Amino acid sequence: MERPAAPSLPDAVRGHWAERWAPPSLKPYLRLARIERPIGWWLLLLPCWWSAALAALNAGQSWPNPLHCGLFLIGAVAMRGAGCTYNDIVDRDLDTKVERTRQRPLPSGQITLKGALAFLVLQGLIGLLVLLQFNGFAIATGFASLGVVALYPFMKRFFWMPQIVLGLAFAWGALMGWAAAFGSLSGAPILLYLGSIAWVVGYDTIYALQDIEDDEVVGIKSSARFFGEQVRQGVSLCYALTVIFLAAAFTQAGAGLVSFGGLGLFALHLGWQVLHIDRNDGAGALRLFRSNRDAGLTLFAAMTLDCLI
Repeated sequence: MERPAAPSLPDAVRGHWAERWAPPSLKPYLRLARIERPIGWWLLLLPCWWSAALAALNAGQSWPNPLHCGLFLIGAVAMRGAGCTYNDIVDRDLDTKVERTRQRPLPSGQITLKGALAFLVLQGLIGLLVLLQFNGFAIATGFASLGVVALYPFMKRFFWMPQIVLGLAFAWGALMGWAAAFGSLSGAPILLYLGSIAWVVGYDTIYALQDIEDDEVVGIKSSARFFGEQVRQGVSLCYALTVIFLAAAFTQAGAGLVSFGGLGLFALHLGWQVLHIDRNDGAGALRLFRSNRDAGLTLFAAMTLDCLI
């Protein structure tokens, strides 16, 4: 028998509609999908939109394909939820030992394992329906990501940089927008993918600072623990690689000055994050992590404007 819903988790967005208006019986499932923490699907979505914009720039189109961008939005919400559900199923025992995660729906008993598995299948089917709207090459490219997604939850048990595997999965959209537009890949989207991976490793290292003490006790490995006192230098390296690879992708695709201007603003924002990293400030780390949505949207807006002009 499922228990009543617990209060929202500490890193949930205050006043989110899922907490205010959703029926009590649905709230644990929405929490399992992290609906009340939309930053996750934003960060999954943004490389997709960058890729769609990069394809439009390369093709000389006036804007990124609106249908593709809409499908990527639906797919990002569904697949981020599915990924979180899968992660929580795998980590349900570990989550009971970490302060920030022990109130998640599975470890706290709000949802049964059978209910979580059924919810995982439902979200996966939504993602599949979205993927099937694209061309055959894009569909195959999307399916190719599943192996990395399945591997990620296990990496933190023995690999000191599980954020690299997370990056391989979370940055996959950098390939998808181009694949959906052209039915193939080339150097530009691959460079965009490499830059997006470095971005994910950087921002998720900041995110992992929230759990660094609990992770040390439980034995969970993370890039934040790996970098230790040099975490600022580690994130700086990741963000520098991000900008270098994105600049190379823009050059390869024939992007204009507006896109490079947006990349400059993006780089300044990443530098601002680095300057404000504090290993002892978990709340500050969460704010810096969340700010990557605005950085990514700034870059996408610049690329879209570049298409228009």
